Amino acid sequence: MEYGLIGAKLGHSYSKIIHEMLCGYHYDLCPLPTEEEARAFLAKRQFKAINVTIPYKKLVMEYCSYIDPRAKAIGAVNTVVNKNGLLYGYNTDYMGFAHLCDAHGVNFAGKTVVILGTGGTHNTTSAVARDKGAAKVLTVSRHPDPEKGELSYAEAVSSGAQIVVNTTPAGMYPNVGVCNLDVAAMPDLEAVVDVVYNPDKTELILRAEEAGVPVAVGGLEMLVAQAVYAAEYFLDRKFEDAPVEIRRITAALRRDMLNIALIGMPSSGKTTLGRMLAKSLGRTFVDLDEEIVKTDGRSIPDIFAAEGEDGFRARETAETRRFGREGRQLISCGGGIVKRPENLWALHQNGVILFIDRPVDALAVGGGRPLSSSMDALRQMEAQRRPLYLAAADAVIPNNGTLDEALRAAMEALDEIFDS
Repeated sequence: MEYGLIGAKLGHSYSKIIHEMLCGYHYDLCPLPTEEEARAFLAKRQFKAINVTIPYKKLVMEYCSYIDPRAKAIGAVNTVVNKNGLLYGYNTDYMGFAHLCDAHGVNFAGKTVVILGTGGTHNTTSAVARDKGAAKVLTVSRHPDPEKGELSYAEAVSSGAQIVVNTTPAGMYPNVGVCNLDVAAMPDLEAVVDVVYNPDKTELILRAEEAGVPVAVGGLEMLVAQAVYAAEYFLDRKFEDAPVEIRRITAALRRDMLNIALIGMPSSGKTTLGRMLAKSLGRTFVDLDEEIVKTDGRSIPDIFAAEGEDGFRARETAETRRFGREGRQLISCGGGIVKRPENLWALHQNGVILFIDRPVDALAVGGGRPLSSSMDALRQMEAQRRPLYLAAADAVIPNNGTLDEALRAAMEALDEIFDS
């Protein structure tokens, strides 16, 4: 192996994609489930350079002939370069987190910072906060040790913190929807930063956005930044403009990995346009109404007849949660999906939302849609739902001409979203 990543579990790592997109060299994912396997790998030293992830960032230090002072102070190495049989260790997580905060205007100077978690990434983020002038850095744990000055999550709420940093796996795929801190009860918050990058927006970030926190950002850009700075060590050269490379790769990753969800009125063209978009973008097409029918075993009119709209909406929410946490999908949603805020959270956590806007007079009556029984019913429904569609959407796609025109409008909107 020339270049790659070692760690206990690597099934959902983006590192291979990032490094190969960035530099073009072959990058291997090398899972080493046990410490014994990790030690054997490091002893052989049969690599040019590697990244290191959980749980071996401390263990690898035992094998390094040289450790960068910053990595030594943090107590973790995530980048190792083999120089004529001697291993040199660095910590680019520090650089990645610093870049993420700088890029989004997180100002630590004079602030109280709460860091969730006590693992290795805590030390990295704490070092960045202190180096950038934080007045106070507090540690939060599910099982706080008072002798270490650690706080409980309940105590963190009343800490007066301006910045929250999550270094725990809470809310990480596949266990999405988990959030242990009530950020809505922390009115002084200026920024919430989560190092978790899958999903793109964790429950913590979604709640921070809803609470109006000025900066709420996940960890994908940190992941890309640490990889860019690791590649500089790998190749022993600087990129001409590392921040530009970070933005380029982050945008490309989001374009490749995130879902695209289509919302809009019944018969607005979501399914037809969705299939066309999915084919153009190389994504898996998912029709949520079809998935409800597959899972339940009954048609949508039959579900409505037996359990009413509430019964149908409960099944719709379950399927939205199921597919919303995955990636690389084109999801066509039912017209009423916007009636439950939790559905929009599930779609936003790992995707962007396009509102397919078709004139009411062009919509179809009936067609097996229980709530589209007449044109008057459609007009009333559209008046009620339109504000919800507009509030939920990242972009509005007019569908009042040909499908090809709507497809071009959707592609242009996605370019603007992903490149911004």
